[in-house]
Amino acid sequence: MAAQVTSIDSLCNDADVATLVALARITETAERFEDMCTIMGKLVEKKKATSQPLAVEERNMLSVAYKNVVGQRRSSWRTLFHDEEAEEGSDLEKAQRKAYKNLVENELKGKCEEVLGLLEQNLLDKSMKKENIQDGLDTDNKTPEQQEEANKVETQVFYLKMCGDYYRYLAEFNTEEESYKTNAAAKYDEALAFAQKALKPTHPTRLGLALNASVCYYEIMHQSEEACTLAKDAFDQAIQQLDSLSDSTYKDSTLIMQLLRDNLTIWTSEKEQNPEEHED
Repeated sequence: MAAQVTSIDSLCNDADVATLVALARITETAERFEDMCTIMGKLVEKKKATSQPLAVEERNMLSVAYKNVVGQRRSSWRTLFHDEEAEEGSDLEKAQRKAYKNLVENELKGKCEEVLGLLEQNLLDKSMKKENIQDGLDTDNKTPEQQEEANKVETQVFYLKMCGDYYRYLAEFNTEEESYKTNAAAKYDEALAFAQKALKPTHPTRLGLALNASVCYYEIMHQSEEACTLAKDAFDQAIQQLDSLSDSTYKDSTLIMQLLRDNLTIWTSEKEQNPEEHED
């Protein structure tokens, strides 16, 4: 008879990389994203110990796991926040709503800090500098050495974008904590600098970065001009190279371009309706 499994930790104990990846796929299919986060954390630490980078599938699973766990809590927090703002219900309901919102905030903070720890302590290449990246990495005609470097830069952009995202999520409900805003902007700006040197304007990672960074500038930093400029430049540069999109990335890239355009439409409309709110 097989030994009884009592927790996800016991299931992961002494598991090798292949087993952890298999478990991550299973938990993703079962939509058990809390367990998936635990598994991916162990995978990150195991590969770090042997100086192995995450494969593309593995880093995507890391993103999926935390995006779902944190996304559910962000949605809950927004509902509770808007209900609190409406000031509806009895005094007892208001008090309990506030207490429960604080609980959700603590969970959100914990999960964001958890994934940021994995990223900053295990996955970011802190030795990578923008000025050391050779030119020509954003073209199709790359040598094998250039392709390898371009892949490393794209991975760095991916992780920096994730860092920016989770600092932004922290800043959404920790409005008095300036360091979250500062860190979010810094990570996005660093990622943009790398992306502009090594990734084509139509690359989904570069487009997704521009989308999320512009949202940060608009919603968190309250810098509407910078947000619109960033989103417009990313969209315009990508549209000029639309014919060069490969079949494998066409759907992802064009979807993000649509989101960029949608945001620009909304932000421009808001600026026209409330010009005094958008003055420097």
